[in-house]
Amino acid sequence: MSTSGGNRAIVAALLANIGIAIIKFIAFLVSGSSSMLAESVHSLADTGNQGLLLLGGRKSRKQADVAHPFGYGRERFVFAFIVSIILFSVGGVFSIWEGIEKVSTPHPLENPWIPVIVLVLSIVLEAFSFRTAIRESRHVRGKESLPTFIRHAKAPELPIVILEDFAALVGLTLAFLGVGVTIITGNGVFDGISTLCIGALLVLVAVVLGIETKSLLVGEGAGPGDLAAIRDAINAHPDVEALIHIKTLYLGPDELLVGAKIAFAAKKKLVDVATAIDAVEASIREAVPVARVIYLEPDVYRPASDGEALTESIIIKGAD
Repeated sequence: MSTSGGNRAIVAALLANIGIAIIKFIAFLVSGSSSMLAESVHSLADTGNQGLLLLGGRKSRKQADVAHPFGYGRERFVFAFIVSIILFSVGGVFSIWEGIEKVSTPHPLENPWIPVIVLVLSIVLEAFSFRTAIRESRHVRGKESLPTFIRHAKAPELPIVILEDFAALVGLTLAFLGVGVTIITGNGVFDGISTLCIGALLVLVAVVLGIETKSLLVGEGAGPGDLAAIRDAINAHPDVEALIHIKTLYLGPDELLVGAKIAFAAKKKLVDVATAIDAVEASIREAVPVARVIYLEPDVYRPASDGEALTESIIIKGAD
């Protein structure tokens, strides 16, 4: 669901940004507005962003091989990181540089009403893309707020598109104000100031996305709800005496690795232990469907002696 919904939002944003970039660049050539140039670069960067996200999704579907036994699911994290840092930062830095130059050497706009018409059309197209991204995110985030969803989502595409479209709408509003005040006052400095604000906005969004995608690249485990469901599924089996240790890791947005050491009775037969482990694995997958790679190590629970430090988190069934 996250992949298909993310792709619909990406394609909608891609088509919108291609059209917006073309009309913005034409408006810049006709008017000479620096904020229109900054917005043109912004839309071109967004178009490249969506292309990279689609490429990352395609590469992530490659089958696991000897070199990558856990598959290529993290390709989506890598390309999301490239999007958040390189393209957004390039767009932001360029806009800041263009704004500084326009403020230091302002000049009046030519055919000033053309940028206004273009900005209005761009706002309509960006609003359509933003609405599509919000609508698709509802299928994934449920009752979560948008900020919480952006912070905790494991699939990076929808959060990136949402932030891109939000930044684009704010940037277009800033450009509209800058062009409007420049038309009213005849002072091109305001156009440069709006360009500086657009650049600062892009850099800010790049930092936010960079922080979130870096966390995914470093490796995130299951959230509290999924972790509790996995623990309950393990402890629910009658042959399991204790959950000694558990670790989880997202191998990709839709694939969770679970490793756990669980205690069985010391006199339990090997065949019975193997049967119990198979049943526990099935229970985990039923409770948390993204838990696709599961390694369970059987052990015997031995309470630590006095003065011996425990190095593993032991959860005994029935204990408070």
